[in-house]
Amino acid sequence: MNITVTHLTESDKTDWENLYRGYAEFYNMPMEQSTLDTVWSWIHNENKDFFGLLAKDENNNALGLMHCRAMASPLRGAEVGFLDDLFVIPEARGNDVVEALYAELNNLGNQQGWPFIRWITADNNYRARGVYDKLSEKTAWVTYQMPIE
Repeated sequence: MNITVTHLTESDKTDWENLYRGYAEFYNMPMEQSTLDTVWSWIHNENKDFFGLLAKDENNNALGLMHCRAMASPLRGAEVGFLDDLFVIPEARGNDVVEALYAELNNLGNQQGWPFIRWITADNNYRARGVYDKLSEKTAWVTYQMPIE
């Protein structure tokens, strides 16, 4: 399979929406049109360091997406990358789509001057974690989340 990864353009909106809905479904999260509209606006806002990548096959079929952004790292006095979302359609998994997306993510990180890119995943996302273990280093950090009352 020949995979091409590009930054999202306006013409990719339908493919992106379908993939992002699949991502939300994977995590059992509701996906409202207002959320899609907001995230799409972030991707195309020149004043935001928020990026969207899209993987397609040789027939121009959308296979996967990534969203990432700049994140301040105060101890470093620098910005680092943060990968928010990664999704590959089930029928394309195991066909180097993730590797192609990560290669372009690495290029983006170099262009942005990020020393690294960090992300989190669900503890039970074993298949993805197996790939992450090959492509990256597991950190010693445990993630917490505080709901705002």
